[in-house]
Amino acid sequence: MDINLAGFIPALLPVALSPGASFTLAMNSALSGGRKGLFRTLLGTALGIYTHAILIGLGITSLLVASPTLFSILKIAGTAYLLWLGIQLIRSGLTAREMVFDSSGAVVTLKDAWLANVLNPKAIMFYLTVVSQFAGRQGEIGQYMVLATVHIVVMSVWLIAISKVLIFSASKVNTLTLKKVVNIAGGGLLIVFALSSFFH
Repeated sequence: MDINLAGFIPALLPVALSPGASFTLAMNSALSGGRKGLFRTLLGTALGIYTHAILIGLGITSLLVASPTLFSILKIAGTAYLLWLGIQLIRSGLTAREMVFDSSGAVVTLKDAWLANVLNPKAIMFYLTVVSQFAGRQGEIGQYMVLATVHIVVMSVWLIAISKVLIFSASKVNTLTLKKVVNIAGGGLLIVFALSSFFH
């Protein structure tokens, strides 16, 4: 395998560490469901990343992007889904009660995290334009899966570290205020990401 990991990691870091849909969903899950909520979101996001790796390895992503109609449909579906998730988070923030780590009433499910990643046009383009440059000449599924695993590890370590800071800070501040702010701001960010993704 001629994967270029040394080149991939610096290209990945700005994407994996920047606040985006996965960051917003993970922070909400950490606050509403504790560690279980966070790991459920991380697992859904990881499954989404592996889905992108498989689709690009099979050449399906290239076909999708080559068809303006199909890509537009995906873009609209992704935007609508992120908007819906954003509205759900805002509603959850507006009706928030004192924080109790309970994953049974979680706003973000494993399926939500997976769909938010799979339907995100930015993630599709990242795997098609950036990740493909580091997968080697053959660009086989196994090579994309290795790069996806690196992506998942970097993203997970970052989100777990940030959520620990967030959860630790919850013991020092008013938990109800923190939950309201994170949910409402996170929902607003998802709406901004969705609209930004749609218009670019």
